[in-house]
Amino acid sequence: MSQELVAIVMAAGKGTRMKSDLPKVLHPIAGEPLLGHVLLRVEGIGAQKTYVIVGHGGDKVREMLPGTSQAVEQKEQLGTGHAVDQVSPHLEGFQGTVVILSGDVPLLSDATLAALLKAHMDTKATLSLLTAHMHDPGSLGRVLRGPNGKVTGIVEFKDATADQRAIREINVGTYVCSWPHLSAALKNLTPNNAQGEYYLTDAIAAIAGGGHTVASHTSNDPWEGAGVNTRAELAALQTEYNRRTAAHWMAEGVTFTGPESTVVGPRVTLGRDCVVEQGAIILGRTSIGDRCIIGAYSQLRDMSVGDDVEILHSYLVDSSIGDGAHVGPYAHLRAHAAVGKNTRIGNFVEIKNSTLGDGTKAAHLAYLGDATIGKKVNIGCGVITVNYDGMRKCRTTVEDGAFVGSNSNLIAPVTVHADGYVAAGSTITEDVPAGALAVGRGRQANKEGWVAKRRGAQAATSSRDQG
Repeated sequence: MSQELVAIVMAAGKGTRMKSDLPKVLHPIAGEPLLGHVLLRVEGIGAQKTYVIVGHGGDKVREMLPGTSQAVEQKEQLGTGHAVDQVSPHLEGFQGTVVILSGDVPLLSDATLAALLKAHMDTKATLSLLTAHMHDPGSLGRVLRGPNGKVTGIVEFKDATADQRAIREINVGTYVCSWPHLSAALKNLTPNNAQGEYYLTDAIAAIAGGGHTVASHTSNDPWEGAGVNTRAELAALQTEYNRRTAAHWMAEGVTFTGPESTVVGPRVTLGRDCVVEQGAIILGRTSIGDRCIIGAYSQLRDMSVGDDVEILHSYLVDSSIGDGAHVGPYAHLRAHAAVGKNTRIGNFVEIKNSTLGDGTKAAHLAYLGDATIGKKVNIGCGVITVNYDGMRKCRTTVEDGAFVGSNSNLIAPVTVHADGYVAAGSTITEDVPAGALAVGRGRQANKEGWVAKRRGAQAATSSRDQG
């Protein structure tokens, strides 16, 4: 079916009630835009092509689209039917099936979407739609059924009668349809309704009224059909997303000490017997191996973490950590930092665009930027790789087995060769040969009796002032 399936995602709405300059579909849940959650669902159905209908803030929406998606502009927001019709020029001659989704419904599951597609195929329907039952459906569109229980149409809340508003079955806004039939119905839409818009739901009623089979799949989970129109709804969906994600990973063998306060993004993978403590935020394409501890209030984004790693209250971005490493508290990794196996990165250590070999230690208060550091190197407290001369970034190399004493500055470009030693407090501007000791500091001079002489001079000055 994948060669006959096209996805259309509606993402043109402004989201007026969000009161935001950011397009509604770009507001995030777990670090992923609402639209990103929906596109993840599309990935799983094997669509030949995905068209994303953009309008308000279209340039910003285009920026986040993957290469498999194509933006189609809806210059005027004249309704959902008008939005889908914007794809018609791109599907001229297409005889397959389209799946239509809303870009602000982030909790739709792969399983539910697959069940809708299966129902469509099993019934050989012309159109199938996803529905849900809600205790309080609010202003959502109601599903209308005939005496035989078959779908006859959908009525929008503003156009519904009192009896229709009492219906608890709502339209989720997810459809599977034969494109030739839907395309024909779209051409006959009129804006004769309370909002003066071209409703996609009117096209569904036309297909049903034309004697074609309209099937439905009802989700038992109303959250899957919940969209976002306000900041409060966004927060509610974030809370529900957190609950679901923690439940999923706990079923896979991960411990959460505070699941209600932990955020794990949809692209994250967690290994068995990991412990994720309260307040941790793990986002982007982060993969974490087995038996890791992600300490309270740590933040990770786009990280690769090996097995048996302990991370304590640290901020780590776009980097990698080898097996058995200990990181933090208060460490900062960024810009493709690569930390090897069994390393120790301590408190207030920042590592940027650098590699650290296996067994290396930087225990506290160091900055390692644009550096290549070998295996079993000791980086003392307060060490700085001075990588920027005001015009260009230069690289520091510290080879295997070297020792860099506390409070030293390595002025790049410079190399400390294997087993070289840098004395504490040194400023190193030249390469250190293998096995050599480098001392780069002023010679100490002790002046005997200086304190007593100074105190005597101070006392004499004070006596004159008082006289």
